[in-house]
Amino acid sequence: MVPTASARLMDGASLANRTLEATAGRAAAVLHAAGRRPCLAAVLVGDDPSSVTYVRLKRRRAEQVGMDSRLVELPAGTSTEVMVSTVRTLSDDPTVDGILVQHPVPRQVDERAVFEAIAPAKDVDGVTMHSFAAMAMGVPGPASCTPEGIMRLLDEYRVELAGARAVVIGRSPILGKPMGMLLLRRDATVTYCHSLTRDLPSIVATGDVVVAAVGRPELVRGEWIKPGAIVVDAGYNPGNVGDVAFGEAAARARLITPVPGGVGPMTIAVLLDQTAEAAARAAGLAAGLAT
Repeated sequence: MVPTASARLMDGASLANRTLEATAGRAAAVLHAAGRRPCLAAVLVGDDPSSVTYVRLKRRRAEQVGMDSRLVELPAGTSTEVMVSTVRTLSDDPTVDGILVQHPVPRQVDERAVFEAIAPAKDVDGVTMHSFAAMAMGVPGPASCTPEGIMRLLDEYRVELAGARAVVIGRSPILGKPMGMLLLRRDATVTYCHSLTRDLPSIVATGDVVVAAVGRPELVRGEWIKPGAIVVDAGYNPGNVGDVAFGEAAARARLITPVPGGVGPMTIAVLLDQTAEAAARAAGLAAGLAT
């Protein structure tokens, strides 16, 4: 029997909608100041159904908040060299404010080389080494979208991070690693876990905040969760299933994100918000004046 949920849901969809409203205001300010709308360029390689769907959704959201959306489609057999050249061209284009390389890319492509071809000022997805270093050092700039969305959710629900024990399950360069850096910047004590971590349940049980980001359905079980902990599920697997056994974990946690409706909407909202910020900077608008 699935335990009765007692945790409060962290409503990412609601916060994302409010974020997008503010982004629309910033986009309008850019249009007024620069005579053009902020532009997000997406690079899509191949026709993977999930990637096609994600890009379509991001482009639709961009248009809804008054931003231009440009799509560059490349065949599945595209080489690293062609992708790098494509991204560099977009980086040099003054009418493009943000660049999104939809990932994962095909196996023959060196994803890191493609990411590094993105101009730092246009890395609105926070995937370059420059952006990671800025996140780690506390320097202003675009953050990895999913981790930044999670941080905004934690702030929305007034989660006290200073001194908290945070457990991040996953170490990808665009999710797990930057997530830990952002938590560390807020004075949390961070433990990274991964596929070779020994005795994962006992480590998760120490977490005041647990972020699951491994892409394994219901890996994190309810009995692992410390009573009263904050549980953030950044996983998304077929069938709308996250990385956390939701019913079990909700019976022990104080706050928990649902899948869908938790982290996912915030990722897109942050992507567009950071694109509008990049456009505002290019137009000579201070961030506060562009909202």
